[in-house]
Amino acid sequence: MSANPKQLYSYRAAQSQSAQAAVADPVSAEIIRRALNSAANQMKQAAIRTSFSLFIYETLDFAVVLYDRKVRLLAQAPTQPLFMGTLGFCIEGAVEAVGGEGALEPGDILVYNRPYGTGSHAQDCALIMPVFHAGELVGYAANKAHWLDIGAMAPYCTNTTDVYQEGVVIPGVKLYRAGARVDDIYRLILANCRFKQAVEGDINSQIASLHVGAREMVRVIERFGIETFNACVERILDHGEQVVREYIKRVPDGVYRASCAMDDNGIDREPVRFEVLVTIDGSNARFDFSEAPDAHRAPINCPHPSTVCASRIVLAMLAGNAQETPNEGFFRALEVVTRPGSMFHPVEPQPCYLYAWPAFAAMEGILEAFAKATDGAVPSGSAGDMCGVMLYGTNPENNEPFVFGGPLPVGHGALPNADGATAYIVGVAHAQLQSPELQEAKLPVLYEKWEWIPDSGGAGQFRGGCAWEMQFKLLCGGALICTVERSRVPSWGQKGGHVGMPNRFDVTPPGGRTESPGKITDLPFVAQTRLSIVCGGGGGYGNPARRDVAAVQSDLLNGLITREHAEKFYPHALSEKSYSHVL
Repeated sequence: MSANPKQLYSYRAAQSQSAQAAVADPVSAEIIRRALNSAANQMKQAAIRTSFSLFIYETLDFAVVLYDRKVRLLAQAPTQPLFMGTLGFCIEGAVEAVGGEGALEPGDILVYNRPYGTGSHAQDCALIMPVFHAGELVGYAANKAHWLDIGAMAPYCTNTTDVYQEGVVIPGVKLYRAGARVDDIYRLILANCRFKQAVEGDINSQIASLHVGAREMVRVIERFGIETFNACVERILDHGEQVVREYIKRVPDGVYRASCAMDDNGIDREPVRFEVLVTIDGSNARFDFSEAPDAHRAPINCPHPSTVCASRIVLAMLAGNAQETPNEGFFRALEVVTRPGSMFHPVEPQPCYLYAWPAFAAMEGILEAFAKATDGAVPSGSAGDMCGVMLYGTNPENNEPFVFGGPLPVGHGALPNADGATAYIVGVAHAQLQSPELQEAKLPVLYEKWEWIPDSGGAGQFRGGCAWEMQFKLLCGGALICTVERSRVPSWGQKGGHVGMPNRFDVTPPGGRTESPGKITDLPFVAQTRLSIVCGGGGGYGNPARRDVAAVQSDLLNGLITREHAEKFYPHALSEKSYSHVL
């Protein structure tokens, strides 16, 4: 399906139209803001403590949020950033599908996973509970989580050519009606899952978290009263808007163009390139994706909600601070422009299973545009991927199906005044590494290596975050899916800083030759196959000749760089005088 080059779609969060904020007590508003954030964190803990799969309780591949009746973000817990910014779209799509606000009643729980409405592949399923107080709808609690399976052609896919190959689509239905489970819907969902026990446990975990969120939201309203609550919400959102606008004002006006690149689209092995335009006008920002290519026949298309979300993540992380949790007000200053039928606004039936990978590339591009706009006041580039590899099969010890994998962090770019973080990526910033000991206890896997890679962070006055390698053996046969990106496109440096090591994935069968398959679905493997995942390094910042001698020596002593690397990039730190100064 070809995109219409003249048809554009512009999205901006609803602007404040209320005078309530002016009369809201600032102390009450802050107490309510903190109470709502606490409620979201209680939702998070409920999900972690009751879930069945490592993806939820270890990786945190889910998001929990509270919205008001107008579908405006009130609070979110630190979990999966690339989910959190999409849940407003999920709520709107699900509520519309069941007949609108008037069709909701206390005790309802909606389930929705239509990719063009959720922004994700079908396995990322949103459960939504309308929250009622004194018989009136006051808001929504929502939880979006990655289910291990929903009937796609594989537990993870890199080669789908339409959305119907990517799993069962649930277009917004009631899983619970007035507190009673709709068993026909429940059984239909589980019938399309390869890993039924884990998915059922995770669904019930989501439901538990929704009840916690709804209960806590009602408690806040009952404590302050609905009128005070609504007035304080307006003040909270207005303050969030002010925080972001103050940041944007400090960025020079102009149009900044960033070029983005990916290895391939999962089917064709040709490089993929696109551009993002960032326009700054006073206290307004406009991120324009309309020049992106038409949607691919392969699944690297990012649905509109996740395009908006990726834009929001970057702006919130640049403009926010440690004391500010984003809310809907943060995004009033941002306009996102897309072109329906394009790579960043696919339409049915265009595939979008690998939606997150173009989103990661776009986030890197937006950061690069801000680097140009601010003369280098933002970090250099990261390795730009989450290096996902999934494996599944049947565990011979208990004859039960297994699946494991998940997002892996990479080296982040150096800052203007500090080295880049190791094991961090903006798009999944709060995801956690699954414990290797826990995986070995539960799965047929044996880890052999889990370590930093010397010389992998981009050299500079401030060094890019290091790459690291995970190497393990599979103790039984099965199939693997590799989604590793940016193996050809390294991180970018600034002000004379160098690029970091790119990502890589290698497969070595027992007694065989090592191969790097790239994106692939259902590659069979036998027992004792060895896998190696290299999570790449970040770009450096500034001329390496200006790096502090003590920092070079510390990296040498800690094994983060070799002497050969130091001789090439930091010879000033290896002189006898430098040694004596440090030692």
